[in-house]
Amino acid sequence: MKTFEIGGVKETVYERKDIPNFKQLLKSETVAVLGYGPQGRAQSLNLRDNGVKVFVCSRKYIDEAKGIKDPGYTNAVADGWVPGETLLEDLPTGVRNATVVMFLLSDAGQKACWPQIKDHLREGAALYFSHGFSIVYRDLTGVVPPKYVDVIMVAPKGSGTTLRRLYVAGSGINCSFAVEQNYTGRARERCMALGVGIGCGYMFETTFKQEVFSDLTGERGVLMGAIYGLFRAQYDLFRERGHSPAEAFNETVEEATQSLYPLVGENGMDWMYRNCSATAQRGALDWYKKFEQAVRPVFEELYEKVASAEETKRVLEFNSQADYLEKLNQELTQIANDEMWLVGKIVRELRPERSGQGVTFAKAAPKKAAAKKAAPKKAKAAKKPLKAAKKVAKKVAKKVAKGKKARK
Repeated sequence: MKTFEIGGVKETVYERKDIPNFKQLLKSETVAVLGYGPQGRAQSLNLRDNGVKVFVCSRKYIDEAKGIKDPGYTNAVADGWVPGETLLEDLPTGVRNATVVMFLLSDAGQKACWPQIKDHLREGAALYFSHGFSIVYRDLTGVVPPKYVDVIMVAPKGSGTTLRRLYVAGSGINCSFAVEQNYTGRARERCMALGVGIGCGYMFETTFKQEVFSDLTGERGVLMGAIYGLFRAQYDLFRERGHSPAEAFNETVEEATQSLYPLVGENGMDWMYRNCSATAQRGALDWYKKFEQAVRPVFEELYEKVASAEETKRVLEFNSQADYLEKLNQELTQIANDEMWLVGKIVRELRPERSGQGVTFAKAAPKKAAAKKAAPKKAKAAKKPLKAAKKVAKKVAKKVAKGKKARK
């Protein structure tokens, strides 16, 4: 447990070592994970690996008449959950048999399914969320938990995919946690034990309201929406001014994600600046304030729309439509076919670890004769990257051309 004070605010962060008995605390719990999307999948697998008694609830079909299976159900079977035993289709049955109900359906899905499950919660059960959405905007979602359950939240600060990868690697993601309702008197204890069980590396305390306001703003802002907007603006400018697709992508996305952002993650923005050229430092220090001033009004507007529930209404309205998944796929496919990401796919293939051209350290030849003999082979090998580069150039041209036709 570490406590620190910054900006006049004291905060306490809890580490795994602060809850060493988490397995014992969860020994008597039976956990039902409702939903097998990115979070449901990662959290249930991590709990299972930690020896917690857990089962999954997921619908088998999105549209049974058309035979369209829910990808979550398919993934669950592939991950070893057994239909009829540790994989149930009926949500009420799952809820009745659980002491912890992890409500990890989409926000729109939670609104739609709440009437099915609310009367099946056992007294003393813990109703668990990974997002404050349904509780904070209860006037819109209708999710009002009964008084006889604990209401808790552990919110991983990242995707379910990242949560699982870091857990498997022996690391962990940072998470926030909150207790909304403490019926049993053990809500906090259960919440923190579940946090460690799902793979949190460390946890900081928040409230459901603070979590959802910051989360919705962050996703639409720096984490996803704003950063993509910046990528697009710079890439398109480069292309309009005559730069090639590969150069525009490398100077906009590849250098950021592969070189600079990892340095920020390691030791902060100043560390990244210190590891760049003097010219880059001066330019960044001169220009960041202009960008801050330009985007601050947009963030003000965004936060107000989150706080006023305008964004919530938008999410529920769009994501509750019958053809939501089809429309979403169309939007994501359009992004995938955008020139920037077409060339990005080619550039990623050129990374040494993917192209099989990583640096190797061969043993030095013991004799000059051996070195001379090897020379022709080296010359021949040197031509391979050139051929590969020519092939890549052709691929870029073809895919960019296809992307343009698709947009037309």
